[in-house]
Amino acid sequence: MTSKLPGPVVLENAVVRLEPLAMEHMPDLFAAGGGDDEVWRWMPAGTPHTESELAKVARHLIDDDRHVPLAVVHRRSGRAVGWTTYADVPGFDESIEIGWTWYGRAHWRTNVNTACKLLLIDHAFALGYNRVLLKTDVRNVRSQDAIRRIGGVHEGTLRRHRKRPDGTWRDTVCFGILDDEWPPHRERLSTPREGHA
Repeated sequence: MTSKLPGPVVLENAVVRLEPLAMEHMPDLFAAGGGDDEVWRWMPAGTPHTESELAKVARHLIDDDRHVPLAVVHRRSGRAVGWTTYADVPGFDESIEIGWTWYGRAHWRTNVNTACKLLLIDHAFALGYNRVLLKTDVRNVRSQDAIRRIGGVHEGTLRRHRKRPDGTWRDTVCFGILDDEWPPHRERLSTPREGHA
């Protein structure tokens, strides 16, 4: 295994279908979360207030060879409700990052995030990666709680890691899941229960 990213892929289960992000997803995605400052508060880009602004952010990810962006399509509605990416992790052998993830607010605290992470983490380990990295803003407690719920182990905090869109410095909290740690978390998360996200 090298640090090369996986190719574009379609992954699906009963809740979501992950498919390569494309411009055709923009109308659904803007309807799901465009212009919503709360959805975009902790993202590296500022809030996209028009569909064309959202498309510009998406195009950056699509054209960036350090990311494999995937649209999150809700199976019940057939509409894209967010996106997520695989990302390269320079300096770490056989590691891959899951990041740049957002969902429309209607899908917060539902089974969408868990369903996505099950697909993404399973696929990463099946490809031979031995570690999945997840990062978030130190102020984004909701995301940190969600990462811990899926089995993420806190590995440290990068101080003054990057600037937020408002110009303030972001400390970044890093979590990891190793391949041999994943099976019991996968089993727990695969058991249907109310309200897990």
